Order: sequence, then structure tokens, then C-alpha cells
Amino acid sequence: MKASIVRRIAALALASLIVMDCLPAVAAVADAEVEGLQMPAWLIRAGKREPLAIGAQLRNGDLINTGTGSRALLRMGDGSTVKLGENAKFSLDGMAQKGDGANRLFTASMGVVEGAFRFTTSLLYKFRGKREVDVHFATVTAGVRGTDLWGKSSSELDVVALIEGKITLSRAGQAPITMQEPKTVYLASRDAPPPPIQQIANDVLAKYAAETEMEAGKGAAGRAGRWRIYAARTESQDEALAIYDKLRNAGYPATINPAQADGGTLYQVRITGLLSETDGTTIAIRLKTELGLEHVAVSLQ
Repeated sequence: MKASIVRRIAALALASLIVMDCLPAVAAVADAEVEGLQMPAWLIRAGKREPLAIGAQLRNGDLINTGTGSRALLRMGDGSTVKLGENAKFSLDGMAQKGDGANRLFTASMGVVEGAFRFTTSLLYKFRGKREVDVHFATVTAGVRGTDLWGKSSSELDVVALIEGKITLSRAGQAPITMQEPKTVYLASRDAPPPPIQQIANDVLAKYAAETEMEAGKGAAGRAGRWRIYAARTESQDEALAIYDKLRNAGYPATINPAQADGGTLYQVRITGLLSETDGTTIAIRLKTELGLEHVAVSLQ
């Protein structure tokens, strides 16, 4: 195998260690981890931009950016989930876990810079401690202590919708507001006082929720995904590296898998973890039409 491809695979392995923050021998629960993904999406860490990947463990200071038609599902250290819609910019900071059992405390500061977001606690993940999570929008901060919250930030408006539970809203120059009535919404304009908290109609709430839910067959990947895309199978390492770089720059977590074939080396550029053949086909069509890749195939592991 030629030296340059060896160096690139070594660099990829190192990048994976950086992004995934490999667990110690006695594994602790990660503060945040990528559990689901509808590509493309990126992780920006310390100024470096990499494709977001299933299993990536997130750190304080990380920024996630989803693309058009993209979604991301994060599992937080307390078992709660964060769902991001398309074209979202989302930051993580202040994540920490202290104590254990009933004395366990999970803290986090989340920034919804742009796009749709949902925070949901889960009964399936046993968490007997306390959580102190603050969600920062452009004009308002929501203090979350266990709830189901949806929000969205745009250039004109911040939307904070309480689906269930209780939150405290803080805004500069105004007294804090407590929201505890299910299916209510707070609308914060950039340049006008907010109207009174309003009830949300079920059809409006359904539209909100759809913005952050994975869409079946639209390019979703997860831990259980067994389908993969081969973007290239070539004997040319230069061609493999060029396609690998093109995919990763576009937000697709491609890897290179060298294999011996007919006495030589075949470089396979692939994307793994797709949840269905339809999800794989959706991405394959996109790679052909948007990135100009001709020889793209979808295969079951």
C-alpha cells in the first residue's frame, strides 16, 4: 500500500479519536453523543470542520451545523435527547456530570443559533438525579429542569414552545416568565415586545415537531444501520482520496477501506450506517446529482 494512502488513513484514525473522544477503560456516560443523523451535517471543533458521524462524542465548545434536508439526534448524559432540524446551528457548552444516584447532577448550556430544536426527557433512560439545562436563543434563555421543549431561532423571531413540563424564560430588561401550561408558545421578536403566551393548536404543534423528526427514507443513519454506500471502488489512490475529500467537505462521513483484489489494492470509499435501502438510494442519487459522482452503489453489509 502506498505511503500517502497510509498517511491519510492514519490521519482519519486520529481524526476519529479527536471527534469521538474514545472512552477510557472504565467507560463513563458521555456528556453528549450522536445517536442519529440525516446527512449532511458537520461538527466544528476548535476551528476544524468535520462531517458529523454516528457515535461521535461531543465536547464543550462544539458547534453542530446541519445541512438542507438534514436532521441530527443527540443523546445527552442524562438520557434526554436533542433533535435538530435542517440548516440548524447549535452549540454545546457547560456540560458536566457530578455525583451519582439521586445526588447526580447533569448541567449543560445549549445555544440555538439558528434553526429548529427539540429537547425531550425520556422515561426509558433512568435518571434519578437533577438536571440544570439552559437553552439560549438570540433574545431569550429557557431554563429547563425536566420537560419537553421545542424552539426555533431565525433572523426575525425566536419561538419557544412548551409541549410538557415547566421552563423559566429570561430576557434582558424583563422579569422572568414561568411556562408550565402544556402546548403553549412564547414568541420573541427581535425588535418588539412579545405578545402574551398563547395556546398551540394540535396541527401547528405537529408541524413544529415534524421539523426536528427524522424522515424515513431521506438519508437517515444510526447505530443499527446495516446499509452502506460505495461512492468509489478504484485502484487509484489519488482518485479515492479526491472522492473521499469531496464527500467529507460536503458533510458525509466517508471512510476509505483498502482491500486486496486480483493481486492489487482496491480502494473503497464508503458511507456506512444507513438505516434502509431507500435511505441509501436517496443519498446515492444526491451524490450523483450534486457532487457529480458517477459510480455510486448501495449495498447491504
